[in-house]
Amino acid sequence: MQNFEFGSGYLTAFTPKMADHQSEIEEFGNNDDFWLFGYGSLIWKPPPHYDQRIPGYIEGYVRRFWQASEDHRGTPSSPGRVVTLIDKAHWETLTDHHESTERVWGAAYHIPSPKVAEVREYLDLREINGYSIQFSPFHPAAAAAATRSSVTSAVASSSDDGESGSSTSSGGKTSSASTSTSAPEPIRRCLVYIGLPSNPQFLGPQEPEALAKKILESKGPSGENREYLYNLETALLGLSMESADKHVSDLVRRCRALEEVVASE
Repeated sequence: MQNFEFGSGYLTAFTPKMADHQSEIEEFGNNDDFWLFGYGSLIWKPPPHYDQRIPGYIEGYVRRFWQASEDHRGTPSSPGRVVTLIDKAHWETLTDHHESTERVWGAAYHIPSPKVAEVREYLDLREINGYSIQFSPFHPAAAAAATRSSVTSAVASSSDDGESGSSTSSGGKTSSASTSTSAPEPIRRCLVYIGLPSNPQFLGPQEPEALAKKILESKGPSGENREYLYNLETALLGLSMESADKHVSDLVRRCRALEEVVASE
């Protein structure tokens, strides 16, 4: 896993700013303030030992299925496709078939201080294939949206859901942690794993129909790539009335249509 600072769409050289970023990573969570934002499989397959789960969103990024997966939803010889976040300023320099959204919806998890080291080790292994640590402010959902949210453990029961590691949550029981039913204050810093454009697994813009076909044909140690896509849409729709992602839903529509064609042959 790489720890690089990303700004204005470009990877910076190692500077005092990067040294500060590395120091921030190492110290994060020392004051019982370890919050993790999940925007992909972490939404439905949470990290272990969390004691709070809050639906909400971050801003300034675009979610796309532009990250190759050689270790979970594909293989080194035939990588699958999983989501990453693209800095909005960098995304605007690219040609994309889908429009951006103002918000990237997901779920934030609080990890108690005594468990931070263990969870960090788990996450570093789970996100090792091209993802690096960044920080972003997190905006909790409104009370009504938070009330609708659930830890979608039923969706996750059939597989590893796109990431390595055992299917555990807080104490091995998703029901033991709380899902917020109020609108808490914004969280100033939330850790998020992002596959930056500089990482070798970043693919850049993908033609939607070709991308859908690739997702349908891909499979890795964590299961079929299509399962990751379908679970992500289901999990997103369970967060809020506003949390749908058109990029994700369009790929689901395309994959379902292709499956029907195959079934009718």
